[in-house]
Formats: sequence, structure tokens, C-alpha cells
Amino acid sequence: MVLAMHMSDGLVNTPTALGFGLVAAVGLAIAVSRARADLDDRTAPMAGLVTAFVFAVQMINFPILPGASGHLLGGALVAILVGPWVGSLCIAIVLAVQALLFADGGLTALGTNIVNMAIVGVLVGWTVALSLRPLARRGRTGLLVTAFVAAFVNTVVASLAFVLEYAVGGTGGASLATVFTLMLGLHVLIGIGEGVITAATVGAVAAVRPDLVYLLRGTAAPLEIRTARGSAA
Repeated sequence: MVLAMHMSDGLVNTPTALGFGLVAAVGLAIAVSRARADLDDRTAPMAGLVTAFVFAVQMINFPILPGASGHLLGGALVAILVGPWVGSLCIAIVLAVQALLFADGGLTALGTNIVNMAIVGVLVGWTVALSLRPLARRGRTGLLVTAFVAAFVNTVVASLAFVLEYAVGGTGGASLATVFTLMLGLHVLIGIGEGVITAATVGAVAAVRPDLVYLLRGTAAPLEIRTARGSAA
């Protein structure tokens, strides 16, 4: 069994797919409107790099248990680096390309996948990171802890959004209790991998260009996370 967050065609019924597709469309419309204020000469190039990175890493599955694997969702990662609104658009683009060109996630399920990963995942990751921003501003260790916790929580909550959609209109044949147990249990483990990847990536960017980390904007002394030799403290 390979478990990923991507829903395939037919996993939920048509009314459910259409309903969450509408939610996705409204959410992305809000993101487009809000993202305009965040796009500048730092965020725009970073958004392109982050989108390409998430796309590449999502194509790689890492083992969780015998017969089960997962991949990066990227919600907290993009939120911390480029903000929640631009980040939501980045993940939505990745999901659309995967569905259209690589059949990774069904076309009729694109709306549900966008809700889970591009909206719920990103906004939850950002909310956690924002609440921990005072810790992140203290130095490299605080930033890494913030990134890890935000990524872990966003992964678990996104999996619960999957369960909610299945509860509303699931047609996969498995009981809701089974889906809940598998999704929550395995995504707790996947969340650990997500946290490690997110912390490592955010830490690498911050070590070189802390000014590019959206979460750190407004920090009085953004370069304090670097040592005199230029490496992260």
C-alpha cells in the first residue's frame, strides 16, 4: 500500500468533489487577491524556486512502514519562505501540473487535493509558524524548531481534512474508522519526515539569505542567525 495525500478519481462522489472544488476555487481567488501585496523583487523569484523544489521533492516517496510511504506536502515550507497566500498558489500549481501531466491525483479530485494541501495545509502551517515567530526570531535553533513543528502539524491536520472529505462523500469502500486510523497514524509518521525536510530547507535558506525568509520579515536584526564566518549560528 502506498499512502499519499493525493486523492484519486472516484474516491469521493461527484457532489463532494464539486463542492470542495468550489471551496478550492474561492480559496485560491482569495489567495490571488492577497498575494499581490506580498509579491516583490524578493518573493517573486523565491516563489518560482519554491514551487520547483516542492514539485521535485513531491515526486520522491520516502518509506514510513513496510508497504507504506509518503512524500513532502510542503504547506509549512512555502508559508514560511514566501507567505501563506503566495504559498497556497505555489502548492496549487504543483498539484495542477501533477494531475494534468503526471496523473498524480485525479482530475475530478483536484479540488479536494487543493483544499487539503494548498489551503488547509498551508494556512495551518502558517498559523503555527506565526504563533512561534518570537521563537524563530531568537536564532537558528528557534527557527528550525518552528519549521519542524509547523510542518508536523500541517501534515496531520491536512490528513484530517482528507478524512472529512471521505466522511462527507467517500466511495472507496473502506470504513470511516479505518480511513481515520490509517490517515492519522501514518501521517503522524509522515509529519516527522516533513518536519525534518522543512527545517533543513528553511535553515539552509536562512543561513545564506535570512532576508528571503518571509516569516522573519520585520525582525529587528535579521542577520543575527548568522555567525561572523557566515554560517548559521
